[in-house]
Amino acid sequence: MSTGSVATPVFTELHARRRGPLRRLLVRRPGIIDAVIVACFAGWSLLMGVGADSMYSLNAYLGGEQVLRMQYAALGLAVAGSIALLLRRRYPVPVAAAMAALGVVALGATGALSGFELGLAFALYVVADSRRSLVAWVTCVAAVAVLLVSARLFPIVHTVGALSLGLAPADESDVLFQASVWYQTAVPVLVLALVSVAVGTGVRNNRLHVERFVDAANAVAREHEQRTRLAEAAERARIAREMHDVVAHSIAVMVALGGGASVALEWAPDRARTALDELVTTGRSALVDMRRVLGVLHSDGSELGTAEGAEEDMRADTAPLPSADGLPTLVDRFRLAGTPVRTTNLSDARLRSADVSLQLAVYRVVQESLTNVLRHAPGTRGVDLVVDSRPGEVEIVVTDRGATMPVDATGGSGRGLIGMRERVTVFGGRVDAGPHGDGWRVRATFPLAGEETE
Repeated sequence: MSTGSVATPVFTELHARRRGPLRRLLVRRPGIIDAVIVACFAGWSLLMGVGADSMYSLNAYLGGEQVLRMQYAALGLAVAGSIALLLRRRYPVPVAAAMAALGVVALGATGALSGFELGLAFALYVVADSRRSLVAWVTCVAAVAVLLVSARLFPIVHTVGALSLGLAPADESDVLFQASVWYQTAVPVLVLALVSVAVGTGVRNNRLHVERFVDAANAVAREHEQRTRLAEAAERARIAREMHDVVAHSIAVMVALGGGASVALEWAPDRARTALDELVTTGRSALVDMRRVLGVLHSDGSELGTAEGAEEDMRADTAPLPSADGLPTLVDRFRLAGTPVRTTNLSDARLRSADVSLQLAVYRVVQESLTNVLRHAPGTRGVDLVVDSRPGEVEIVVTDRGATMPVDATGGSGRGLIGMRERVTVFGGRVDAGPHGDGWRVRATFPLAGEETE
C-alpha cells in the first residue's frame, strides 16, 4: 500500500505542452493575431480603395473630385472595418453582419469591395470556429448574398469594374450587367467566404474532438485515482482491523497472564512461571503478527535498523497465517489467562478443509470473541465455544455466562465487532451479537464454497 496519493496530472496541461513555442505564444497573447489580421485587412483595403486612382485610371473618366471622394470613403471604411474586426471574438455574428454592411457601403461609395471580401472572410472564420455549423453557414450565405445582390445592382460597381478590365464605356449603361464585371466581384467573395467557413468549421470540429478526448482521458484518470483511493482506504481498514485483532487480543491476554502470575507467584510458583512463559510466547506471537501487518507498509526489513529486526521480519514473512489448526492453542492461551473455555467440535473437518482465508477469518472471530469475554466479562463462570458445520456452511458460536467481577468503566471502542462483521461479510456470511441470558453471545455463519446449504 502506498503511503500517500499521487495527484493525477490534468490531461489538458499535457496536451498544451505538446504545442510549439509559437503556438503557446499566440495562445497566451491573442492580441498578436488580432494585430496581424487588422494589419492585413487595413493594408489590403487601402490598397484596393485609396489606390484606386492608380489602379483603375478613374480620373479621366469620373473626374478627380469624385475619385477623391471615393478615396476618402475607402479610408473611412477601412478604419471602421478594422475596429469591427477587433471585436470579432466577442461578437462574431454581429461583426460578420457589420462587415457585410460595410461592404455594401463600399460597393456604393467606391464601386468596389475595397478589401471587405477579406474582412468578411476573417469574420466568418471566427463565426465558424465559435458557433455551430448551421449558424456559420447561414451567416455565410446571408452575408454573401447581400454583397452579390448589391454588386449586381449598383451601376458604379460595373463602371469601376469595366475600367479595371481596360474597357472605356461611353456611359455606365454600356457596362451594366456584363458577365466579366460580375464575375470579377462575385468570385473573390464566394471563394474567400466558403474557404473561411470550411476552415473554421474544421478547426472547431478538431477542437471539439480533442476536448472530448481530453474529457474522456481525465474521466479515466479520475476513475483510476478514485479506485486507487478506495483501494488504499480498504487496505488501511484491513490493516487497522488486523492491528486491532493483534493488539487487543495480545494485550488483554498478556495483562491477564501478568496479573495471574503476580497473584500466584508466592503460593504457586510453578503456575506463575507457566503464566509468565505463556506471556512471553503471546508477546512474541503478537510481535510476529504485527511485523506481518506492518510488512504491507515496509517492504524492506532493514528499515528497522538492526540485523535482528531484519531476521524477525523474515520470520514474520515465512510464518504461517493463523488457521483452524491454531484454534486449540488459542483456546489454551485464554484458559491460562483465567477464562474457562469449553469447546465443542473444535477440530471440525469441514472447517479444516475450507479455504485458508476463511479459516483465518474464523480464527479472528474466535480470537475477538474470547478477547471481548476477557475484557468485558471478567471472572465469568464459563465460556462455550461451539463449531457447528453443516453442508454449505459453518457456524461459530461463542457464549459467556456474564461477569462476576467489576468491568472496566472505559468500555470498548466497538471496532472489534465492526471488524468482525466486515470479515464475515466478505465471505457472504452474517454475524449476530448481543445479550444472551446473563452474558453475551456471538454467532457467526460462514458459507462454504462448493457446497450447497441444506
